[in-house]
Amino acid sequence: MQKVTAILLGAGSRGAHAYAPYAINYPHELDIVAVAEPNEERRNAFAAEHHIAEAHAYSDWNQLLAQPKMADIAIICTQDQMHYHPTLKALEVGYHILLEKPMSPSPEECVEMELAAKKHNRLLTICHVLRYTSFWTAMKQVIDEGKIGQIVSIQLNENVGNMHMAHSFVRGNWNNSDTSSPMILAKSCHDMDILSFIMNEPCERVSSFGSLMHFNAEHAPEGAPAYCLDGCPAEATCQYYAPKYYLGTGKGWASKFTMDTSLEGILSALRTSPYGKCVYRSDNNVVDHQVVNMEFKSGATAMFSMCGFTRDNTRIVQVMGTKGDIKGNMEENEFTVHDFNTNQKTTIQVDASVEGHSGGDAGIVRSFLREVRSYAGGESASSASASVRSHLMAFAAEESRLNQGKPVEIEALYQRLVPNPL
Repeated sequence: MQKVTAILLGAGSRGAHAYAPYAINYPHELDIVAVAEPNEERRNAFAAEHHIAEAHAYSDWNQLLAQPKMADIAIICTQDQMHYHPTLKALEVGYHILLEKPMSPSPEECVEMELAAKKHNRLLTICHVLRYTSFWTAMKQVIDEGKIGQIVSIQLNENVGNMHMAHSFVRGNWNNSDTSSPMILAKSCHDMDILSFIMNEPCERVSSFGSLMHFNAEHAPEGAPAYCLDGCPAEATCQYYAPKYYLGTGKGWASKFTMDTSLEGILSALRTSPYGKCVYRSDNNVVDHQVVNMEFKSGATAMFSMCGFTRDNTRIVQVMGTKGDIKGNMEENEFTVHDFNTNQKTTIQVDASVEGHSGGDAGIVRSFLREVRSYAGGESASSASASVRSHLMAFAAEESRLNQGKPVEIEALYQRLVPNPL
């Protein structure tokens, strides 16, 4: 098997811990030869783990991409608003690209990246990892085999989990749409993509409602300071008291904001980083709940609900067809197929042993490497072209939400936002 070489732009959580481990676990398939990461501690740790020479460990992606092409692929895991420029430059240099989702908070930039990949005849694969999990691939196979007939409607719930909500979308990097992306794009473009994947037809119109209902100053305990460690009077009763979580059940999450996960290291980070802030006194503005209604070309419909107030961090789905239906829960790693004609129920259990988005992280890397080795033109399963369509669903949902739920036509949005449509 031909080994593929890679450069990594962004050695944060997704870059260093979701996709790069493939090179450690399967060194005969992937070798990461250079990294660009502004955080010196992360950069040095990543370079040491992957045996990258000091000369090939850069503090800025511009420095790396200014070099002659040194690998087959570029894995780009910078922050949401920093995807566009490195992607265009990497395509120009000649790299095939694996790009973390979302593509960009700008619909125009999304389409420009799609067009650039076609212009340079390079793969641009977006990390919609749900497509590569055993749960969704098994369900897609059942649907494609016609076992539930034609899809009439889908209900999909994304249970974010209250502590995951507080960590990533109240305190964390994706808490403010001005510096990252709206929630429907940052978190739920996965879901727009999987609905497109399952439905396998264009979405034509969208409406949406949602708001930031709870995580705001109105709900702060009386006398609560800006940082939990500054003496919060609600320490004993607040479920979001940062030290209680990050030194207890959420200790594994502490590695997201500090390299020193000792007691002293975590406490030090909680005194100064956003992860130690009171969740009611942060600078967050993204919604903590949202619903989206969709109509597809055939007349089939889908309803999506994202909520940050759930115990479990999972997705629950019901796919309703003319001959049967499917009910499933990702956390339980199984779904049930009900045949209307025979009244037979079949439960399908999927592999629960794999880590990283139920195997999706490794699955997309494996698939991408296979496509790179055999590349002769064309696009990948989760190509920029496919991703742009599901991103437009998210953009339409956010536009509708901001306009009191007024329906948005996807084609009209595309024509309006993109002066020169494909």
